[in-house]
Amino acid sequence: MEMKLLVVVDMQKDFVDGALGTAEAVSIVPKVRDKILKCRAEGWTVVFTRDTHTEDYLETQEGKNLPVVHCVKGTPGWEIVPELPVEDSRIFDKVTFGSMELAQYAAGLSNLEAIQLIGLCTDICVISNALLLKAALPEVPISVDEECCAGVTPESHKNALAAMEACQIKIENAGSIL
Repeated sequence: MEMKLLVVVDMQKDFVDGALGTAEAVSIVPKVRDKILKCRAEGWTVVFTRDTHTEDYLETQEGKNLPVVHCVKGTPGWEIVPELPVEDSRIFDKVTFGSMELAQYAAGLSNLEAIQLIGLCTDICVISNALLLKAALPEVPISVDEECCAGVTPESHKNALAAMEACQIKIENAGSIL
């Protein structure tokens, strides 16, 4: 039996309406929720990533380059927004932009037919995970639903989509699924 994988990237309070939140991030929450429900109804496996930092975040390389404390494990900002149905989904906590654990997990799935990514931020964590998955699974079609993603800025969102498209990651719109 072939399977499809939906990866919901970093839909956490700090990225939606917390420390690093944006109006664009808030606006995609209903679309992301609908996408998760639609994919589950069609038998897809749904997994989440969760940006996970510790209290010493500002002392890390990332913290020195982005000096905004966010997604500290155990804080409300670290949690996936409550509007999203997380039940029965695997969550990959990650200390950096991309998750090697996610890529290894996907590479270990039998009969994986397609992967789609949605979430935040298009220009940092979505692109990082998409490229890790592409490297781990070069023959599996990978796509990103642009309307279920938001970047740090609208311009960086568009730039990230163009970069992923150049790397043979298909850009889908309006909640489409493979």
